[in-house]
Amino acid sequence: QVQLVESGGGLVQAGGSLRLSCAASGTIFSIDAMAWYRQAPGKQRELVAVILSGGTPNYADSVKGRFTISRDNARNMVYLQMNSLKAEDTAVYYCNAAGNTATLVPGRYRNFEVWGQGTLVTVSS
Repeated sequence: QVQLVESGGGLVQAGGSLRLSCAASGTIFSIDAMAWYRQAPGKQRELVAVILSGGTPNYADSVKGRFTISRDNARNMVYLQMNSLKAEDTAVYYCNAAGNTATLVPGRYRNFEVWGQGTLVTVSS
């Protein structure tokens, strides 16, 4: 099984910065994509940023120029550097990963997609 553990959330004033981290562990063969989502109170979960194994990032329009996603493939980690935070960035941030796990059969792999438990980011105005 694959598990994700996030860290780095907290309370910050508007205009400040936070860095979220997410570590993947388990029987991982490869991680094709790692992403950050967020869910604000009363709203649906939305994609914030995604980064593929080759390093290509994509961002929601609302965070472009302020957030940076990066990953460390050797450590199976993904980060989200958040700058110039706004009150509307307040949400629970979730890490997501999709890839392949090894099985007991050599050369056979199984797809996975997993979510972290979420970390709360609160931006005070």
